[in-house]
Amino acid sequence: MESRVQRAIEAFQAGQPVCLFDSEKREGETDLLFPAASAVPATMRQLRQDCGGLLFLAIGDEVGACFGLPFLQDLHTAQEAVEQNPVLSHLITNDLRYDARSAFTLSLNHRDTYTGITDRDRALTTRRFAELATACLANGETEEVAMKLLGEEFRTPGHIPVCREAKGGLAARQGHTELAVGLARLAGTAPVVIGAEMLQPDGDLALSVADARAWAESNGIPFLEGADVVEALAR
Repeated sequence: MESRVQRAIEAFQAGQPVCLFDSEKREGETDLLFPAASAVPATMRQLRQDCGGLLFLAIGDEVGACFGLPFLQDLHTAQEAVEQNPVLSHLITNDLRYDARSAFTLSLNHRDTYTGITDRDRALTTRRFAELATACLANGETEEVAMKLLGEEFRTPGHIPVCREAKGGLAARQGHTELAVGLARLAGTAPVVIGAEMLQPDGDLALSVADARAWAESNGIPFLEGADVVEALAR
């Protein structure tokens, strides 16, 4: 297990992808993950073509706190929002079969993008968010300053959905968001990770763990399970 984790760490540090399977007890899905700061158009093309699932940006809780990014579930259940938009009371998230709540926060586009959906546009949004988050954390920016800097470069809604790590990380929740951020922490990279779920070719089901593992091996990509990340961080 240690050699498997070390190989994944080295790949991530070099800006290369890692496959990460969560657990049969959760979503039962494998995500292909890249450090967001290394995102280029080819990164987005690979995620789009080799995975088939939603492209998402996983961020550490400290990044979410730095920019004041709210959880969508909290926004959608706020009393004032429900009163102004009654449909929200009918769409409440209370029946997830694999978790108690959603990790989604705001979706973003960089202001220099056009539609925001092209590989170039999504790479720009991804990379610049990671760079800005890294700089704001390193400089100890206040939330007010960080939010202003974020707004100068980004707008919402956008084509990069962002998922925020639960407070307490993997000790509180072991979803793909926390696992992706946990991998970044192991590698010593910014806690900002771009990824997508791997689906079967017809898109009807998640790619099986056996097929995902075989695909990773054939493409020279390290493959981890969620338990590997949890155990490595515990050590």
